[in-house]
Amino acid sequence: MKPIEATKLFQLLQIIPDHPMIRIVHFADSGETLPEILSSFTAQKGYEYQINALDTAYFNLLQKHLQTAPHIKLVNFTLTRPRYMIQGKLYDYVFVTADIDDAIREDFLKRVHPVMKNGGNILIFLSKGDHSQRWEWLRLLEENYYVASNTIDDLFEHYDLLISKKMHGWGG
Repeated sequence: MKPIEATKLFQLLQIIPDHPMIRIVHFADSGETLPEILSSFTAQKGYEYQINALDTAYFNLLQKHLQTAPHIKLVNFTLTRPRYMIQGKLYDYVFVTADIDDAIREDFLKRVHPVMKNGGNILIFLSKGDHSQRWEWLRLLEENYYVASNTIDDLFEHYDLLISKKMHGWGG
């Protein structure tokens, strides 16, 4: 994963309202900056943060670098699980920095949908300027009951950000 600017991440986190009991889940296969900043942010706010590490080596790295805290749950995760629900928790924000293979993107979105709270947001980090990936993700989001999809092109140096919302009563 290319570096993500910490100052820009703090700007992005301003979209998260200052409400109690916010839950964030992060699907990641590399990178330490976003987990560190989200860990600090969630500790400060009293939110829950789960990192679904999609690579065992990455999982081991995060175990060493992230302080064990009650607000963080680190899971050695596989996208081929039939369901993504863990302990019946629903999430307000889903961060996706992992490279999700084209062949499983639709299944990924279908499995993420039930673990999101109604009105929850999914934030997908895409390579800067990769319009074919953007349009494919937008199509899949629309077909799988996500709405109000938008992109932010000018926040990060190496990434475009795709944000979409799960609407109440829509789909799975």
